[in-house]
Amino acid sequence: MTAPTYLTTAQGRRIAYHHTAGTGPTIVFLGGFKSDMQGTKAVHLEDWCKARGRAFLRFDYSGHGESSGLFEDGCIGEWATDAQAMLSEVVEGPMLLIGSSMGGWISLLTARAMPERIVGMVTIAAAPDFTEDGYWAGFSDEDRETVMSEGKIAIPSEYGEPYIITRKLIEDGRENLVLREPLNLPFPVRFLQGTADADVPMEWATRLLAHATGSDMRLVCLKDADHRFSDTVSLKLVEDALNNVLDIVS
Repeated sequence: MTAPTYLTTAQGRRIAYHHTAGTGPTIVFLGGFKSDMQGTKAVHLEDWCKARGRAFLRFDYSGHGESSGLFEDGCIGEWATDAQAMLSEVVEGPMLLIGSSMGGWISLLTARAMPERIVGMVTIAAAPDFTEDGYWAGFSDEDRETVMSEGKIAIPSEYGEPYIITRKLIEDGRENLVLREPLNLPFPVRFLQGTADADVPMEWATRLLAHATGSDMRLVCLKDADHRFSDTVSLKLVEDALNNVLDIVS
C-alpha cells in the first residue's frame, strides 16, 4: 500500500491524501461520515481514473483515516474547510466532485465556496443537512438534553463502533445547512440514490433535487441498492454517471 502524502492546513490539521496526475478535470472523491479514503468506492474510482489517464484525488478529513485529529472533535464546517484546502493547494484547474453521503453535503458547500473551479458533480446517497434533519430531528427530548448538557451522545452503528454525536457537530451543522437557502448548481449534476438505503431516505434525494437550481440535474435511483453503493452494479452506475458528465465538460 502506497503511503499517503500530507497537507498541513492553515488551521494546523494534517490531511492525508493520494493524488494521481492525469487529464483534467480532476475527479475528487469526498467520503462520508467516519469513512476514509481506503473505502471500496474511493479505491475503485482511483483505479478507474488511472486506467483512463485521468487526474484523481482522494483524501481523509481531519479525524478520519490517516489524517490528524480525533473524529469526535470535528464538525461539518471544519471538514468542509479541509476539503477546500485540499482543492486549493493540491488540485490545479477545474474539478468534478464525487460526494458520498456526508461527502455530498461537503461537495455542495464546496461548490458554494469556490464555484469557479467546479465543472460537474456526482453524488452518491447525498446527505445534506443530516445533522439537523437526521440526528437532531430523530432524537428524543432526553437525547437532546444529553447532547446539550453532556456535550455528546453515543449512537449505535451497523458499521462498527457507535458514532459519537457531539453538541459541536449539531450546532456547527446549523451554520452550514444548504437546504434552507438558495442552492445553485450551474453545471451537470447527477444524484445517485439506492431505494433500499436505510441511512439516507429517498425523500432526502427528491428534496435535494427539488430544492437545487441548475439547467442539467438528474436523480438516478437504483432499485434495492443500499447505502454502501459498493457492489458491482452500483459502481457501474457511478462510472456511467461520471462518463455522462465528462462527455459534457471535457
